[in-house]
Amino acid sequence: MSALQTDVGDIEQLSQEDRERLALTGLEVGMQNRCGSFFQIDQNVIQTTCGAEGIEMIPIKAALEKYDWVKDYYWNAVSRDKDKYTQYLAKQESPQGLVVIAQPGVKVAMPLQACLFLREEPVQHVHNIFIAKEGSEINIISGCASSWQKEHGAHIGVTEIYVGKGAKVTSTMIHNWKEGISVFPRSATIVEEDGTFLSNYVCMQPVHRINMYPTARLVGRNAVARFSSIVVATPGSTLDLGSRAILGAEHTSAELITRAITTGGTIISRGHILGERDYTRGHIECKGLILKDGVIHAIPEIEGTLTGTELSHEAAVGKIARHEIEYLMARGLSEEEATATIIRGFLDVKISGLPAVLQEQIDAAIDKAESGF
Repeated sequence: MSALQTDVGDIEQLSQEDRERLALTGLEVGMQNRCGSFFQIDQNVIQTTCGAEGIEMIPIKAALEKYDWVKDYYWNAVSRDKDKYTQYLAKQESPQGLVVIAQPGVKVAMPLQACLFLREEPVQHVHNIFIAKEGSEINIISGCASSWQKEHGAHIGVTEIYVGKGAKVTSTMIHNWKEGISVFPRSATIVEEDGTFLSNYVCMQPVHRINMYPTARLVGRNAVARFSSIVVATPGSTLDLGSRAILGAEHTSAELITRAITTGGTIISRGHILGERDYTRGHIECKGLILKDGVIHAIPEIEGTLTGTELSHEAAVGKIARHEIEYLMARGLSEEEATATIIRGFLDVKISGLPAVLQEQIDAAIDKAESGF
């Protein structure tokens, strides 16, 4: 159980507009449905608390000082020399971010929350490490947002996730930036034998640019990884994103699912599954909907290196079929209502194994975004 560190003043001073923006990322200031919370504004950690036995939430600087073994996980899944963004973060003298440690066998159904809020500084940087030891189970909601007054800025984040033998990690990330914000997450996950990693990503609000390509490396037999993404590109937004899975042990499997909508922006949806061992399976699915002139570029890649891997992909990009709208209009809906119903169904991705409270959070983000279509 983590000690409490809270600067109530900073939280209470948030404007109503910023509170509403943060709520859309899943942040619950009162923690009604959360068992732990980490809150970083710019480079200041203002809250770290966890009430669950067997779970620690610690600022990364304190974790590196408290536990020598944490250094074994630091810049291990993600290389500090990966690109200019990781190099920038690695040079920071005072790292900021969160370390979550789930002890063996501990299973917590109620989510932990991690909020990263860009309010005043030009660049926010963060390094997170999530460690689920053997047989443990944790759900993490990461809400990333910028202030309603923040016109320009950048967020650079590194997240390293370690799923131990028989453990399960569900990571749900919801972004709510603004038109002038550029975002560069760098994430990698290592999944051991019988481990399960579920990654859910939602970005349905304006942003200048997002560049991300999280990777899961399945190194133990029967390991599973599933990536589910729901994204909307508004005019002026460029979303270059996707996911990658490396099937590095026998009987591993991965699924990469994306639902993409453009209302005038650009989406580049990348997906890559590499089958390195026998008895491995993987599937990529990307479906795109063009509501207004924009770009959706789907790049699915499946790569097998031996006969015992089964990989597949499907991709489709198009518009709402007129006959579908007319069908619903014939049953009493207006054209606007019919269009909204079709969009809602398109985005309605039910994720296997996702806790109800997290599915509700995703549904709420979809409902909010629909008003802008």
